[in-house]
Amino acid sequence: MKMHINEFAKLTGVSVRTLHYYDEIGLLKPAFTCEQNGYRFYDEVSLERMQEILFYREMDFSLKSICEIVSSPDYDRESVLSKQRLLLVLKKERLEKIIAALDGVGKGENIMKAFDNSEFETARKQYEAEAKERWGKTDAYKEHAEKTKNYSKDKWQDVNAGMEDIFKEFAACMENGNAPDSKEAVKLAGKLQDYITENYYTCTKEILAGLGQMYVVDERFKNNIDKCGTGTAEYVNEAIKAFCM
Repeated sequence: MKMHINEFAKLTGVSVRTLHYYDEIGLLKPAFTCEQNGYRFYDEVSLERMQEILFYREMDFSLKSICEIVSSPDYDRESVLSKQRLLLVLKKERLEKIIAALDGVGKGENIMKAFDNSEFETARKQYEAEAKERWGKTDAYKEHAEKTKNYSKDKWQDVNAGMEDIFKEFAACMENGNAPDSKEAVKLAGKLQDYITENYYTCTKEILAGLGQMYVVDERFKNNIDKCGTGTAEYVNEAIKAFCM
């Protein structure tokens, strides 16, 4: 399939001017350009790339971030689509809350909480940081690589076991009836932050909050943490929220 830039713009809903700009910054290059007249043409690969760009734009990623992520030679499209779906589900849930709130306006209900976008924004920022760390070679990625480059197999086992032990402490704290915002749970959130900083990379409160969200929305993390006890991942997320307030 070969499409002239005008056809491609119409199909994707993106203006020709925007496509020219994407070409300039290296975000989306035409499949080929006619040497005689300079016309740009696009193909199926271009369409797949545009689909990914539009997903990222829907989640308010900057063009610079998108370019860094999708241009990486290690870019994993299937993993990306899975994560994007999780974020879009969060966005859909927020819109559904707003619609339900509008239905309750006439009943005198307080609707302000429906406009809280913090859950989606925290998850989005964490995913952006994670994606850039994995594919964009960020400072956190470099720090992680530098800090762990000499880790032996035994060292990795010890470090990962230490993380698991902390999650087990969270599970025990939950089973003992302590609320996520209790002194005991919040102290564990601080312990988790210190452990990540010591063994992986500098874990700011913003990064920690994002990790808490990821522990819940990413099934891989959720299932692994919940092996310590059903509901542990959600409990850890809530404890982190309390710690980061």
